[in-house]
Formats: sequence, C-alpha cells, structure tokens
Amino acid sequence: MTVAQQSLISPTANPELELALRDRVDRRSAIAGGLGELEPLAVRLGLVQNSLTPRFRDPVLALFAADHGIVVDAPGAQWGRPTRDQVQMSLHAQLPVSVFARLHGLHLTVVDCGVAENMPPHARLLARKVAHGTRNARTALAMSVEQAHAGVRVGMEIADNLPGNVLACAGMGQGSAECAALVLSRLADQPVRDFVVSGPTMRQDDLVHLLDVLHGAMARHRDARDPMDLLAAFGGYELAVMVGAMLVAASKRSLIIVDGIAACAALKLASLICAPVTDYAVFCRSHVHRGLDEALALFQASALLELGMDSADGTGAALAWPMIRSAAALLTDLHEVAGARLASRPDPSVNVPTLRA
Repeated sequence: MTVAQQSLISPTANPELELALRDRVDRRSAIAGGLGELEPLAVRLGLVQNSLTPRFRDPVLALFAADHGIVVDAPGAQWGRPTRDQVQMSLHAQLPVSVFARLHGLHLTVVDCGVAENMPPHARLLARKVAHGTRNARTALAMSVEQAHAGVRVGMEIADNLPGNVLACAGMGQGSAECAALVLSRLADQPVRDFVVSGPTMRQDDLVHLLDVLHGAMARHRDARDPMDLLAAFGGYELAVMVGAMLVAASKRSLIIVDGIAACAALKLASLICAPVTDYAVFCRSHVHRGLDEALALFQASALLELGMDSADGTGAALAWPMIRSAAALLTDLHEVAGARLASRPDPSVNVPTLRA
C-alpha cells in the first residue's frame, strides 16, 4: 500500500462528535433505562461513520479460504475436514454460519484465496486464488514476497468493489489458525503456544508434535519482522487477502467485524501498515480457546458476545450482527421524547391538586 493510500485511512477520534453521540445515548438511557454494552458500541459505530445517525447497508460476511503447506508435518487428525469440503459445506448451507448469515441478512461470500484444489463455480464463491496452497513454513518460505503483495492487492480489489459498508472477516482452511498463531507470536514476542487454538479433544502427544513443527517454523524464519516478510514466511494466502480487504474497508469508513484468530492476525498485520485500521474493527468469537484470548488481548479488546461456542469462524460474526444493528438503531430509529428528563418522583415545589371523593 502506498503512502498516499495509507493516508486515506483516517482515525475515528472526534471528541466533539463523541460527546454528541454520548449525549444522544444518555438521553435514551434517561428515558428507558441503561442498555449496558450497547451504549459504548453505539458511540463506536457513530465514530466509524463520522455521523450521529450511523446506517449500515449490504453487509458482507466473507470467509477467506486457503490451504497451508505446514499441515504435511502435523498429525492428520488435528486438521478435520479438507478445506475444499469446508468451502463446499459453507456454500450449500451445511454449516451453521451459512444459516445464521442468511437469517440475519448478511451476504455470505467465500473467497478462494489459495485452496489447493480447483473449486467448482458457485454464485457465492469468489475465485481469487493466488496459488494452490502455500509451501511448508517449517522448511521454506510459505510464499514469495511477490505472492504476499499479490494477495494484498486481491483483498484491496475485493473491498473496493463491495457495495455496502460492512465487512465481516473470518479465515477458513487447514492450518489457517496455526499460521495465524505463528504471525501473532512473532508480532507479540510471546511463545507460539499462547496462540495455538487447541481444544480438550486434542491429544497431548499431538499438541507436543504440533508445537515442535511450529517452533521449527519460528526458528527457520527468525529474522522475519516486516508485515510482508511475515506473510511470506508463515502464510497464508487468506491472511494476505484479508490484510488488503481490511485496509481498503477502513479507507471507505466501513465497519470491519473480526472473527477468529486468522482475522486477528490479518488485522494486526494491517495495523503495522496503517495503524488507524483498528479504529474500524469490532471483535467476535466463534470458539472459547485460549489462543483467541491472547489474540484479543493484543488489541485490548473483548468480543461482543461470549456464547461458549466451538464452531467455524464466522459464526460469531453472524450472531453478533443483530446486536450491532440494535446498537446503531439506538441512534437512528429511536424517536426523541419531548422533555427527555422524566422525573422519578414529584417535584415538592409543585402543588399537585388532591382529588376528593
């Protein structure tokens, strides 16, 4: 991204507008009672759109899919369904995320950033394959720097052509969470174990083997620090495409909904290219694993909803969308009440006539 393009992402900080938004929300609370976390979320949404009446249109939930070469060294049972099957299931309403997205008015799109196989055409599939999967990050660069740049450009083109002003991002694919853990570990200078998404069903010896593979990748690329170098070192193509999409979405003052550790890694990389991109992000979670706790902590953020799920990334975004719409409605759809201050008890200075039998 050029310096000129970076400057197009404006910070959302606007003290005068924030004060007006808070006053608007407070007036609602004075009448109907406090609405908890919806209130700061409403203010945040107003700042994102630089408006007292934020309105969202044509929201897109994009699942960015790719394969990762590092899986060849990891225990097979860890990876679950092949990426191609995950894509097909999401496109044919065989995953909860697909059903929830349709139910709540989100346009579900799957982006083939680098699935190893060629995918059959589908109305909701964007074929933007950079390559047929990355190489094994433990033994080589996952991709070339040129491929990393190509992935970012793909994401920029996708976001530039979106008709609406909401982009929910989630990663999909075998090895996606582990490659994201490598990126976040290097950026946070924390052990990669902190970011590994491991559930109670993972055998201890499988976890030990997986960590050996990831530590090998970290050692091989110990000098990678720059965002594009990190993308090239660890992958994957879905991270690169999400980086570009997030940067352009923020430049258009679109809301970015971040769901899952892969999307967190992409946002962290994007923030190194242009820091204000994080101003436009809210966070969701589709599972309860420790690795995502650490990822959210990097942004000093919490998820909009905590539902104890262990589902595919994107599910949390689909379920949080009604909450986001409700927060915006506090500012846009709730009619003002004349004389907004409603006294909780009669003013003693006012004579109230007494009714006599």
